[in-house]
Amino acid sequence: MLKDYFKLAVTSLLHRKLRAWLTMLGIFIGIAAVVSLIGLGEGLRIAITSQFGISTTEVLSIQAGGLSGAGPPGTGVVNPLTDDDVTAISRLSTVEKVIPRILESGQLEYNDKVIFGYAMSIPEGEARTFAYDTLDIAAEKGRLLKDGDTGKVVLGNNFLTDNVGLDKKVEVGNSVLIQGKKFQVIGITEKKGSFIFDNIVHMQEAELKDLFNVGNTVNVIVVQVKDPDQMEKAQADIERLLRKRRDVKVGEEDFEVQTPGAALQQLNDVLVGVSVFIAVIASISIVVGAIGITNTMFTSVTERKKQIGIMKSIGAQNKDIFYLFLFESGMLGLLGAMVGTIIGTLISFFGTLGINAWVNASAHPQINLVLIFSALAGGFLIGAASGVVPALRAARLTPVKAMR
Repeated sequence: MLKDYFKLAVTSLLHRKLRAWLTMLGIFIGIAAVVSLIGLGEGLRIAITSQFGISTTEVLSIQAGGLSGAGPPGTGVVNPLTDDDVTAISRLSTVEKVIPRILESGQLEYNDKVIFGYAMSIPEGEARTFAYDTLDIAAEKGRLLKDGDTGKVVLGNNFLTDNVGLDKKVEVGNSVLIQGKKFQVIGITEKKGSFIFDNIVHMQEAELKDLFNVGNTVNVIVVQVKDPDQMEKAQADIERLLRKRRDVKVGEEDFEVQTPGAALQQLNDVLVGVSVFIAVIASISIVVGAIGITNTMFTSVTERKKQIGIMKSIGAQNKDIFYLFLFESGMLGLLGAMVGTIIGTLISFFGTLGINAWVNASAHPQINLVLIFSALAGGFLIGAASGVVPALRAARLTPVKAMR
């Protein structure tokens, strides 16, 4: 029986092609908007989270607040963290290891080209291994910095593929000028999909401080706690210590102590909120489309009264007429959803590629099958719901009145 309803619905829609397409317009625009926006939101989330430089959630990161300029976390702040803060934090009973991260902007010259970017410090001794582990850094070519290296640097992966604007890729063994001083490139890091870490210069901490005349300020302090179960206690201890050192009260902190997981969760919450808001706005088009289906089905009932009368006179029951119009309206919603899903998926797919190119990330575009099937089912249900009242009106027509 469903097969017969399907055939009759398709035949009716084919006889009214222009009206069917115009009716589906609102549905497929709304579905395309929702599917594409959700897909783009997920692509943006993956691309942005790939920019975070700490790979484990078992550490705390500390940075000063009060940004006065653009740049990586902790740069350009009014009241920066210091080496004395690092020493004080390392003395806490809940802390195992502490490393400072220094980020400085400067110029790099190679192949008679000059670019501007960031250099990051790499500490010496046992802290070096901790830094490499937490930042998840490995060498694709050459090797990483080790104790005793002088006049040497390691570059991010984009220098190997010349995505930094030097018109020539940098190889291991080449020399570059940083702030006018010559350094030998001893390694290129593996690609991380981060515009910060794939473009950065890794330098020995002492050499970076001397080259940029840093003094005793640091941008970010990374802390490993002795026991993962004491993360909250360690965070509270650090906050209490820094409030005392920086002479601020509770609620007036000019610094932030958090886990990478918490930072990612905050970002996810923001992106989810934005996606939901935009999806709600886009759903207005779906509502307009549903009203269009209702209007079209009322018109169809009026035009096909004679057909309804003939069908009833030869034995069709009220439920047959009801299901026929209900199925036809559902088909309008389903076809609109199919077109919208295809367009929305293509937009999200190529849009994610565009986001990757924009932030220099390596997030892979994803086809969300659950979202696709939900959109198709939703389109059919919206269409069917929009046709309930017209279908009831058609089913209640008497043969005599319909034939009149």
